[in-house]
Amino acid sequence: MRALLRKTATNLKQLGSDGSLVAQLSNQMFHVVGNSPSPAESRSWESSLPVLAQDLIDCGLGDVDVLLEYQLPYTSKRIDAIVCGSDPKTGKPSLIVVELKQWSSFELVAGTTDLVSIGAYGNQPLLHPAEQVKRYCEHLEDFNRFIENSDAKLMGVAYLHNWLAVRNAAIDKIPTSVHGQVFLGSEKSKWHDFLKANLSANNSTLVADGLLSGKLAPTKQLMDLAADEIRSQNQFVLLDEQKVAFSLVMKAVRESNEANTKTAIIVTGGPGTGKSVIALALLGELSREGKTTLHATGSKAFRNSLRKIAGNRAPQVQKMFSYFNSFMTVAPNSLEVLICDEAHRIRETSANRYTKADNRTGTPQVNELLRTARVPVFFLDSHQVVRKGELGTPEYIEKSASDLGIKTYRVDLDGQFRCGGSRLYENWILGLLDLNEQAPSIWEEDLNFKVSVVDSPEEMESVLSEKLKEGYKARITAGFCWTWNDPTKNGTLPLDVKIGTWQKPWNVKGDRGVGGYMSGELWAIDPKGFDQIGCVYTAQGFEYDWNGVIFGPDLVWRNGQWLGVIAGSKDPAMRGVSQEAFDQLVRNTYKVLLTRGLSGTLVYSVDPETQKHLKQLI
Repeated sequence: MRALLRKTATNLKQLGSDGSLVAQLSNQMFHVVGNSPSPAESRSWESSLPVLAQDLIDCGLGDVDVLLEYQLPYTSKRIDAIVCGSDPKTGKPSLIVVELKQWSSFELVAGTTDLVSIGAYGNQPLLHPAEQVKRYCEHLEDFNRFIENSDAKLMGVAYLHNWLAVRNAAIDKIPTSVHGQVFLGSEKSKWHDFLKANLSANNSTLVADGLLSGKLAPTKQLMDLAADEIRSQNQFVLLDEQKVAFSLVMKAVRESNEANTKTAIIVTGGPGTGKSVIALALLGELSREGKTTLHATGSKAFRNSLRKIAGNRAPQVQKMFSYFNSFMTVAPNSLEVLICDEAHRIRETSANRYTKADNRTGTPQVNELLRTARVPVFFLDSHQVVRKGELGTPEYIEKSASDLGIKTYRVDLDGQFRCGGSRLYENWILGLLDLNEQAPSIWEEDLNFKVSVVDSPEEMESVLSEKLKEGYKARITAGFCWTWNDPTKNGTLPLDVKIGTWQKPWNVKGDRGVGGYMSGELWAIDPKGFDQIGCVYTAQGFEYDWNGVIFGPDLVWRNGQWLGVIAGSKDPAMRGVSQEAFDQLVRNTYKVLLTRGLSGTLVYSVDPETQKHLKQLI
């Protein structure tokens, strides 16, 4: 069920009057998602919904169907109410998305136009209500096929019914649009005029039925836009196993349509084998063929950078890129293809500390991904599991699929397209970090890829600065061994990474730019990224020409073997892990950091014994 409750305005008014409205909504929430609403949510229903119902009745719209708590496709977000009817002039379906706010005032957050603060909420930044409802409308329009197929008119309103004063300047900072407008309690007559001008009760039941049963998938317009946008990027030339993987997915998609089958594809490969290239090529090709497809990942930095790159000219395309935890309540097989990139980051469940209680079902995240599409595709590298709770291995996905009765195909990518195409370097790194059965070996010169040990971070920065001047892209990363502090009050980045007298900031913390730097998720593509030190969470999934890696005190060489030092790590994700798990995770972390370069890698360790070991091998 996409809405918790469906009633006419008259019915809603009656339920509000006899005190049973909140109980019905609460019971329905418990039945649908297994949890009860919070006290704040219950109070909001009790306060706002009867007001909306009465306004509709006063406008002669008592018979219109109202959908309460409608869940947006592929998200856990819910719309307060959608009022369904017909346009009085054209007779076509007419839908009004309504976000109900009990706010009686708000002010803009200084330096912004889309963030507001309210004293009752502790001045926590909140999205401007016009911007909130506008984005809800755009998302609904992009993913519910009924709106496109029926040529429905979709409007968005934030109704602040407790605001009885006149408008202030903050309200109009977001320009009024069809999808985003604000009405106040002091503007009741304008609100009523708007309702009567855009809505009649004719065919209300049919319109509500159509919206609730409409196919949930990217619209043809959005897929065409994605195909054009991805096509405008560099052409993808897929080689050998890359093309095998691509063709196998396309075959599975054809078979799923012809024979009504369901197949999972698992594509494995180390860093630089082209997993993400295949993923983007598939997204573009499937969109061109009109197949309902989304791209998902477990990495915020990777997802946001892909959104920026693939949707550079058409921001609407950015909605094609999602997170693994966005499919908690999605109907089975609602997509034809779900492309799961960086699938080694699949976690036990999609719930985290920010997840609402009503979405904590305990369902394994991999099961959610497997059930969402007829052809779920997983791209992964088991040696890139770097956090506690990440479970994405081929064996885990295969067993989960088997338990659900889903057949699987597996493709192992063999070609090396990063690290100068150097198979020697790829194997050397595995041996260096004891990630295969081979002992560490001395690095042999490879014309395709350069490796060297530097004597200090100052030397590393100097060498890489020269590469920047030569037109190359260079970055420095480090183990998560220094506290990552928030920006200072004056908007500068603290110099957290300190080695002797050399000190640098970590990349920006969070999804907003600071001090002229882009957001942390975009560190790898930020023109000023070289001035910040990246960590595994911002480097994973990316590549650059020249790669500097600083080994911190979390991984040291002792008595002829690697030793993971939990006390040397400042990564909050490592709290509570066992010594055995930490040993594996920290070596995987440095494998990720050491395999980002296209032309060469420079290494340095803060630990003298480890530095000596590296010099003996290089």
